[in-house]
Amino acid sequence: MEAFFNWFFSQYQGVPTHLVVLEIIGVFFGFLSVWLAKKGNIWVYPTGIISTVLFVYLLWHYVLWGDMLINAYYTAMSIYGGILWAKNAQDNVITISATTRRDWQICTLLGVFSLVFVTAVYYLKPYIKNNFSMQGISLGFHNFLPTEYVDVFTTSIFLIGMWLMAKRKIENWIFWIVGDFISVPLYLKKGMLFTSFQYLLFTIIAIMGYIEWKRHLRNTPVPSQK
Repeated sequence: MEAFFNWFFSQYQGVPTHLVVLEIIGVFFGFLSVWLAKKGNIWVYPTGIISTVLFVYLLWHYVLWGDMLINAYYTAMSIYGGILWAKNAQDNVITISATTRRDWQICTLLGVFSLVFVTAVYYLKPYIKNNFSMQGISLGFHNFLPTEYVDVFTTSIFLIGMWLMAKRKIENWIFWIVGDFISVPLYLKKGMLFTSFQYLLFTIIAIMGYIEWKRHLRNTPVPSQK
């Protein structure tokens, strides 16, 4: 056990204390947000905004552009989703519906847009890091790290999942389950161990959330919204 803790905390060796503290706070509010989402409670969004804003800063510091962009998107979608849920909520609990054909079409467009946009950001990363100068650098896919290829994929998954959650669609949990599960080893590789543990908990809660929303939808059917 001692060896595990030594290994665990060695991953944060040299990392400023305030960054570690901010990551722990972000993890706490992220966990709380997902738990509230599982319950269909509108407070998922205020708590989620606190978490995503903190992670935008942290990921900017660690130069994880794809993750930073998706958390910035989470913040914007949290505001949008909070407005939609507030219009639909009764006693802070929202109604749930299934995804329509038009919803899937929008999801496809969002996924393609995300793949192209985040790939472009990572492609231009040397240029961005070089103070927007091409002097002494070259662009190309050879600059991509293995984790950045995964980032491109998971960003698309999370973008779709966030949009479906804002629309109160039960299928949002499927995207969260896949994205969260992939993120566990991804953040472990990046050295953000508290965040990796967060995504492990997210995966478990997302499975529970899908089961709970499925049961709720079965017991209180609501016409699908276009």
